[in-house]
Amino acid sequence: MVTMPRQHKPRGLTMQQNDNLQGWLFVSPAVLGLLIFTLLPMIASFLLSFTQYSVLRPPTWIGLENWQTMLSDDVRFVDAIKVTFRFVAMQLPPGLAIALGIALLLNSKVHGMLFFRTMFYLPAIVPSVATALLWGWILSYDHGLANQFIRLFGLRSVNWLGDPNIALPALAVMTWWGVGPTAIIFLASLLSVPLSLYEAAEIDGAGSLRRFWSITLPSISPTIFFNLVIGLIASFQYFTNAYLLTSGGPMRATLFYNLYLFQIAFRYLKMGYACSLAWFLFLIILILTLLVFRSSAVWVYYEAEVK
Repeated sequence: MVTMPRQHKPRGLTMQQNDNLQGWLFVSPAVLGLLIFTLLPMIASFLLSFTQYSVLRPPTWIGLENWQTMLSDDVRFVDAIKVTFRFVAMQLPPGLAIALGIALLLNSKVHGMLFFRTMFYLPAIVPSVATALLWGWILSYDHGLANQFIRLFGLRSVNWLGDPNIALPALAVMTWWGVGPTAIIFLASLLSVPLSLYEAAEIDGAGSLRRFWSITLPSISPTIFFNLVIGLIASFQYFTNAYLLTSGGPMRATLFYNLYLFQIAFRYLKMGYACSLAWFLFLIILILTLLVFRSSAVWVYYEAEVK
């Protein structure tokens, strides 16, 4: 009886293993970037928040001393928290309302609408530093366009960025200049609302306000939810305009949390304390974002959930 030689399976990767390897190779730049530039710095900053570190000397472990100082002894920290919360309350709700109003206008059937949509989005592509300098010129006390305009009506010039009672609202108004991206997102959501709903409501005798309240708002509520979360996160990290135009003044009226954190880290070189401030800001944003997510079950309408 002749014995046939045993056939060996060819060595190498299977098709599935080869596909998996290629997939990991394609995503490896993003994964490595996340690990090296995000996760590792976050871990390092968390550890440094329990140290005294001035960059010039090695960090010294001090436990919870930074956190105790922040929560009990730092008056400027309290001021920064108050200013930031006031700014978010001033800027975010009106900003969303303005963006939605612009989106409703851009949803109109008017000749040349593509031009208007481009113009409203255009400020978003202007660098933030250039925008801040432009607004600084507009709100200048001596030669600003705002004061030149109100003087035409016999009114006195306003120290927009030098008055503690006006500086913070003035910075809030500046942010509405860049609501174009939010308005475009709203516009995309408005275009996806079925016209049959409006036609049925109009047949039933519903007016424009009723259609807006009962059809438009529920239909775009997921988009409102998205813009609210993104706007909330961005508002708590406001920095550029305050840094360039007011530097936290006058009388700490515009001492935003992010600006104070920057000053602690790069002016006073208290990197350990700055890390504590950064993680506290992270906790604030996390808690508020989770609260918004929990509230979404009450007011956000998803058509797919309706059976």
